[in-house]
Amino acid sequence: MKIKAFFQKLFAGKNRKEERERDWDNLVNARAGVDFEQEEERSRYVTDCLEQMAEANRELGLLQGEYGLVTAYLTDLEELEALPKEDKEELEVIAHKLLNKEREYEQFARRESQMEDAVYYQMKNREPELEEGIAKIREAEQYGTLVKQDLQRLDGEKHAYDYRKNELKGILANLKGMAVIFLTAMVICLALLAALQLGLQMQTQIGYFIAVIATALALTVLAVKYMDADRELERVQRTANRLIQLQNKVKIRYVNNTNLLDYLYMKYGVESGKKLEKLYRQYLNEKEQRTQFAEADAKREYYREQLLAQLAHYHIRYPERISGQAAVILDHKEQVEARHELILRRQSLRKQMEYNENVLKEAKQEIRDLVTAYPRYAAEINEMVDKYDGAHR
Repeated sequence: MKIKAFFQKLFAGKNRKEERERDWDNLVNARAGVDFEQEEERSRYVTDCLEQMAEANRELGLLQGEYGLVTAYLTDLEELEALPKEDKEELEVIAHKLLNKEREYEQFARRESQMEDAVYYQMKNREPELEEGIAKIREAEQYGTLVKQDLQRLDGEKHAYDYRKNELKGILANLKGMAVIFLTAMVICLALLAALQLGLQMQTQIGYFIAVIATALALTVLAVKYMDADRELERVQRTANRLIQLQNKVKIRYVNNTNLLDYLYMKYGVESGKKLEKLYRQYLNEKEQRTQFAEADAKREYYREQLLAQLAHYHIRYPERISGQAAVILDHKEQVEARHELILRRQSLRKQMEYNENVLKEAKQEIRDLVTAYPRYAAEINEMVDKYDGAHR
């Protein structure tokens, strides 16, 4: 039974953690907790919105460049598919010769090959960008770990402040109750003293004095504690709101970094940076071994140059990419698979772009809503927006 309870607790904790991580994808509007009559809080809130816009704009700029490149690759394949029959036949003749020489080269390489040819040529086609890709993945993985730690820390701090806020509310309620008790006790005490004075003719003036002084002292102490707790509650609320705003910025970075990693893993066909580094080292070793087959490689390059020269006659922006995948000229299935991969990459980029466009749109709308809700501060808010626009042009 103890083992069962242990695993139930373990899985419950894991589920809560996954729920928190899913929540990181969502931004939280903390406007309700901001005092817009205070210049500092108002300025900080608008600045946070502008920083969200800047972060989203920066990511959009990077994503649009990659999106344009992927779209250009896809357009090249469509242009290749739409070539007239005569042009296709000329390309196929050269591509067929190129593939034959590539097969000869592969026969040599297979003797001591350390990696599959498909992987080797995939790595070769992307060799100029592999080191940069490894660096990007390593940097993104390290940054993702840091951002995740930040989110976990912020989650912990937020829960701590929520706990303290509830605790302070309980203290305030208890202090109010104690004040009522002291007042009630004083009334009862005064009533008893009055009864003794009137009924038994006792001298109770000192009792009146003591009761009133004691009650006054007790209420004073309670009032001081109440004000201290109330001030602390206000401070805790402001800090909690600031944490929410900070979480929003970190969440944007977390989502963008996660999407970037997913895209890079998809782009290079790996599950981690270590896997790509390992493949890259294997590729370098394989490349070194294959230098002994220079003659076969030279012939292969000769036909590749011919193919490039032929492709130069058409509206293809990246003929070197097509020449590196000569099979797409001869095999329609290969062409379909290549297009499918590019479409998936473009969909991934579009998803990231839509996310950042939504962040940008929501932040802009939030500022418009502020101007509408607080027209007396419209000039100040618009001035901050103008400065932001000027700095990011």
